[in-house]
Amino acid sequence: MKKLSFVAMMAIAALSFQACNNSAKDSKDTADSVNAVKDTTTDGSTGIAVNEMDAKFATDAANAGMAEVALGKLASEKAVDPQVKEFGQMMVMDHTKANEELMAIAKTKNITLPTAPDAEHQQKEQELSSKTGKDFDKAYVDAMVDGHKKVVAMLEDASKNCKDTELMAFATKTLPTVKTHLAKIEAIQKGMK
Repeated sequence: MKKLSFVAMMAIAALSFQACNNSAKDSKDTADSVNAVKDTTTDGSTGIAVNEMDAKFATDAANAGMAEVALGKLASEKAVDPQVKEFGQMMVMDHTKANEELMAIAKTKNITLPTAPDAEHQQKEQELSSKTGKDFDKAYVDAMVDGHKKVVAMLEDASKNCKDTELMAFATKTLPTVKTHLAKIEAIQKGMK
């Protein structure tokens, strides 16, 4: 076991050094890489207590949640339509709560989560930051519809296929809220046309 722990620590160190030298690798990719080299023992010392697919769900959900919060903050500041502004505020509140729940589960399972949204979401945030007025509102609403459709699909899959009962329960509990978000943002989108 000591040898396995040493090998795992060396792999993590190597990944850490590689991450420092590889600017293309974002926080989510790094978290996925760290989780992949952890063994799947459940003794709590160095192992990850879930399988690789469940760990990937956790990092994907954390990534999406952080992006929703960041974009929600942007919308609550920049949106001109009161409905869009209110939706952004709801994103911050609801996704902050879900992110905290997920972080608590991840901590007990020894899952490394990303510390910032991935490059794709950061690029979307920069793109939205450059827009103003109704252009911002439309682009934000379109991004939220697209993003929430993806998150609904991810949560539906996890609520059926996660092997870890706590992650499955998290997905099942979070899914109705995200479906409500999707219905609300689709209604806002329809009203804009």
